[in-house]
Amino acid sequence: MTFSDFALSEHLLRAVEALDFKTPTTIQELMIPQLLDETNDVVGLAHTGTGKTAAFGLPVIEHIDIEERSPQALVLCPTRELCIQITGELQLYGAQLPGLKITSVYGGDSYERQKRELKRGIHILVATPGRLLDLINRKNADISNIRFLILDEADIMLNM
Repeated sequence: MTFSDFALSEHLLRAVEALDFKTPTTIQELMIPQLLDETNDVVGLAHTGTGKTAAFGLPVIEHIDIEERSPQALVLCPTRELCIQITGELQLYGAQLPGLKITSVYGGDSYERQKRELKRGIHILVATPGRLLDLINRKNADISNIRFLILDEADIMLNM
């Protein structure tokens, strides 16, 4: 199996090729087709380094409406380091899609910068729960148009 076997658009296939991804990992083979069908809720469990971010990131990017400048996907994760890592990977996957805006919000970074980026309009938001709640409570983040919710390392967040 190759990535071209999935129903991914040309911009995502170019990004995958640019990243030199040859064959999908097991988690990607199982998750990508299910997530391309927007009606499925999916739970994925795999070890670190198996490509989970691509497994959810590629299908989510596939479904983003670039014309709609509000968050359509939310990735919640327990730490700022993971937020930064996931945001970077998603930006690589979406690099061939002009106009795609992805940002992360987390404690310890400039609140004003995060507020400005949200106000400018984004498509995918990667966030820690605490900073996201703060932004929502201050009316600086609107998640009413979220169509995709990803809980990365949900087990760790539930133990917090």
